[in-house]
Amino acid sequence: MITELFELYALRKDFFLELLLQHIRISLIVGIIAGTIGLLIGIFISQKKKLAPLVIGIINVIYTIPSISMLGFLIPFTGIGDKTAIIALIIYGLLPMVRNTYTGIIGIDSSILEAARAMGSTPFQVLYKIKLPLAAPVILSGFRNMIVMTISISSISSFIGAGGLGVAVYRGITTNNAKMTMAGSLLIALLALICDTIIGKYEKRISKKRRIKS
Repeated sequence: MITELFELYALRKDFFLELLLQHIRISLIVGIIAGTIGLLIGIFISQKKKLAPLVIGIINVIYTIPSISMLGFLIPFTGIGDKTAIIALIIYGLLPMVRNTYTGIIGIDSSILEAARAMGSTPFQVLYKIKLPLAAPVILSGFRNMIVMTISISSISSFIGAGGLGVAVYRGITTNNAKMTMAGSLLIALLALICDTIIGKYEKRISKKRRIKS
């Protein structure tokens, strides 16, 4: 089976390369947008703690909606294709970013923040120079989870005409071609594993620097 997969990759290399690049492009767009929005929401609710249970609760409820149902709900508004897939993936990507940003910031020792304020630091300086750097490992962990989840879930987007490696999986299923399905699935898993490893190493590096500074 492995030999047959490599033969398929060699025979259809242009096809798989195009799908791989599409998958990476979609994941990057989602990662940047969901990461930014999730970070900002997490920072906001860490400052307005009374709103945190409501905001996180709403995102949790949205997160429980099956991905295929979310795609179907968005189609009448945004049509089929990459746009709908990206919007749905951004919505799903918010939870780990918001939760980890909020958890990382409120988990900082209050004595550190009080010392910074006593030294005359402005709220922005406290946020930028103390809260975010100290919460960085937790925030990065949320970003890592979000990226891996995005790479995995985006394969379903092929059912609504979006690009990416899910096209190979979908084509394999509809034509009863087990090799094509396996080839697409394997590339998705490898891409997720590579991204997880890269971000994980950077996360450890950040944590190590934090321990040294401490």
